[in-house]
Amino acid sequence: MTSMPGTPRPSSLDPEIAARLKRSADGLLPAIAQQFDTGEVLMLGWMDDEALHRTLTTGRCTYWSRSRGEYWVKGDTSGHVQHVRSVALDCDADTLLVKVDQVGAACHTGDRTCFDADVLLKDDGPAPRVAEDAAPRADEDAAPRAQHGAGSAATAADQ
Repeated sequence: MTSMPGTPRPSSLDPEIAARLKRSADGLLPAIAQQFDTGEVLMLGWMDDEALHRTLTTGRCTYWSRSRGEYWVKGDTSGHVQHVRSVALDCDADTLLVKVDQVGAACHTGDRTCFDADVLLKDDGPAPRVAEDAAPRADEDAAPRAQHGAGSAATAADQ
């Protein structure tokens, strides 16, 4: 089943779920496949509404192949199946996290993950410590700090 980019493909996805999704211009969402028990990131694929519907209802990951212009169920030809354990939508509703039980290699190259072959920075131990004064506070990332008025329980360091 091929379709022109941006042309919606028919789908049986629950309309309430479909209404929440923020898709790319070509109607797709990135879907991160993660090993459910170890947290290992396996691969990134693309899903449209129908691929998500099939993933949710069959228990097997179904992706939209951008290069072939068709659906593919992970493992149908390779035997390297992804059994779906859970599916979550991120806070922006534009990325899926699919926790799977991966059988065999996740990458088409035969590697366990798509991120094994080209490591740009290796984790060789603990990250360097950042002075507490330089580290951003969690509330600073989301919004400007509130101004503390008289009678506030704020400490002198907060003002």
